[in-house]
Amino acid sequence: MKAIRLAATVLIVVIAMASVLGSLLPVFDYARQDRERINAGVSAAHWLGTDDLGRDRLSRLLHGTQVSLLLAPAAAALSMLLALVIGAASGLIGGFAERSSKLIIDLFLSIPWLFLLLIVRAMLPLNTSPALSAVVTFLMLGALGWAAPARILQARASRLRHAPFILLARAAGISRCRLVFHHVLPNLRPVLLAQFWISVPVFILAEANLSLLGLGVAEPLPSLGSLLRELESALSLGSDVCRFAALMVLILVVSSLQIAVPQQEAC
Repeated sequence: MKAIRLAATVLIVVIAMASVLGSLLPVFDYARQDRERINAGVSAAHWLGTDDLGRDRLSRLLHGTQVSLLLAPAAAALSMLLALVIGAASGLIGGFAERSSKLIIDLFLSIPWLFLLLIVRAMLPLNTSPALSAVVTFLMLGALGWAAPARILQARASRLRHAPFILLARAAGISRCRLVFHHVLPNLRPVLLAQFWISVPVFILAEANLSLLGLGVAEPLPSLGSLLRELESALSLGSDVCRFAALMVLILVVSSLQIAVPQQEAC
C-alpha cells in the first residue's frame, strides 16, 4: 500500500510540475487560434490536435491543469480556516458556543451546496473577466465547503477539551494562548491536513460540474472542468481520442489525491 501511495504522490507531483513548467513556455498559448487547423488531429505543431476554435489542446490542458491545481488547494485552505475557526474553536469553548456552532454546521450540511453554488455563480454578470470568474468560483467553493470538516474538527476539539493532559495544563496555570498553540493545534494538525487533502479533489470535481453547466471558469481561460465541455460534441469514443485527454488527466489527478492521503489520518 505504501508503494501505491508513493506512486500516486509522484504522479500528482509530475502532473503539477508539467502543467506549471509547460504553461510558462511561450509556445503553449492557450488562447491562440489556428484558423487553418480547426478540429485538426495530432500533428507536429499540435501534439493533441486542436479544438473547435483551432486552439491547441495541449496548451489548454497544461493551463487548465495549472488553474485547477493552484486554485483548488487555495479553496481548501480557506475552507479549513473556516472549519478551524467555527468548528474547532467552538469545540474548545463548549457550552452555548458549541451548541450554536452545531446548529449552523447542521444547517450548512442540510443545504445541497452544489445547487447553492449554481445560484450564486449564476448571479454574477456575464461580462465577468476569466481570471475573476476563476477566483470567484473557487472562493465560493471554499466558503461553502467548510461544514463537513468543521463537524469533524469540532468533535476532535471537544474530546481534547476533556483530555487529561489539557486539564493538567489548565491546572498548572498555562495561559490560554500557549494551551492552544502548544497543546491543541498539534493534536488537531493530522485531522486538519487529512481534511485538507480530501477537500482538494472534491473542489476540483465541483468546479468541473459547474464548468460543464457553463457556470465555472469563463472562456478563454481553461480549467479541467471547462475542457470537458468539448466532449459534448463527441459522437463516439473512437471519433477523436485526444478529446478525452482532459478527462484522463482529471481522473488521474483526483485518483492520485485520494490515494495519496493516508487512510488512518482521513478517518
